[in-house]
Amino acid sequence: MRKLFVFIIISLFISACTLKKVEKHHGVHFLNKKQEKLTVNQSNKNDILKLLGSPSTKSTFDNDLWIYIERKTDNSSLAKFGSERIIVNNVLLLEINSMGLLETKEFLDLTNMQELKFAEQTTENQYKKNTFVYDFLSSMRQKINDPLGKRKRN
Repeated sequence: MRKLFVFIIISLFISACTLKKVEKHHGVHFLNKKQEKLTVNQSNKNDILKLLGSPSTKSTFDNDLWIYIERKTDNSSLAKFGSERIIVNNVLLLEINSMGLLETKEFLDLTNMQELKFAEQTTENQYKKNTFVYDFLSSMRQKINDPLGKRKRN
């Protein structure tokens, strides 16, 4: 009876598992193929919006900079405790001039990503905890609590 119970429990766990990996997709699908249809100095804002949709991020400096992102991840094997693995990581930078034409186009993929090294050193605070206002208010509080100055100071 006990073996049958264990067998049923194990079969329930196994039947809940699927063999197909779950892929999470964020951003514009097939960005690498769609960006090939854009040509510099010929495509305009309307062409870009029709092909790619609204950008993930916009910034305005001298020219408009539109940023499109595509990211696809899946869960790795059980041996790695289901941590996510990056399959596709594409970024498209489009610079649009004041006339609305595509001026520059830069496509970055997973091979263009760079590992950034961060400094291990920490900086220390250069300010004093007791500022002038804090010292002034502390002295006022002390004078209010002990107007004659007869209390023992700590």
